[in-house]
Amino acid sequence: METINISDLRSNLLMYLEKANSGQQISVTTNGRLIATITPPISQKELAKKQLQELAKTAKIHDVTSPIDEPWDALS
Repeated sequence: METINISDLRSNLLMYLEKANSGQQISVTTNGRLIATITPPISQKELAKKQLQELAKTAKIHDVTSPIDEPWDALS
């Protein structure tokens, strides 16, 4: 992770945004104190696919729709 000062960010904003877009994470500081982190964009579609794949590992048929203690009319 690259760390830059806010004045450097202001002077070279486009360059740092291009770096972030290519996958690099950048920390922004002022007076040696971290104030922000610029991260690469997250693909919502890819994130959703990963979450569904993780869920599929533990999911069971009727996991959500099965009644707990009493029968459902819809299952009759």
